[in-house]
Amino acid sequence: MVEYRIDRRSGVATYLQIVQQTQQALRLGLLEPGDKLPTAREVVEATAINPNTVLKAYRELEREGLVEARRGLGTFVRKSLGSTLADSPLRGELLEWAGRARAAGLERDDVAALFTAVLDEQFTPERCAPEQDTTGRGTTVKATPAKNPTAKGDPA
Repeated sequence: MVEYRIDRRSGVATYLQIVQQTQQALRLGLLEPGDKLPTAREVVEATAINPNTVLKAYRELEREGLVEARRGLGTFVRKSLGSTLADSPLRGELLEWAGRARAAGLERDDVAALFTAVLDEQFTPERCAPEQDTTGRGTTVKATPAKNPTAKGDPA
């Protein structure tokens, strides 16, 4: 079962935090089709948020086709979002990297900002845009250097 953690200082709407955390649990394989989400009452008791906020998040997840509400039974996962990322060797490498960052004195928010910046750099449309392949072997992915998003005059 997923346990929601609400960060009231994040600037992200509470219901979206629930949606995002559920999506993350689906991607990591922590939730699988058939699993039951905590009831709205359980989430309210654990997080001290308004029950309508939980219901709004669950409706959004239902609209996305990820969960289904069964009257009188609860809300259940309909489909997963990813492969078994929790078992990926990359997870171990990332865990080691995060440990080194923490040992270097970085705070959680610093690590999150650094990681987000790298993700933004690596997954820009320019880096991921398909390029026409002239070898006859299919489409290739074009890897181009990302622009500096903090440069003056950049509309980012």
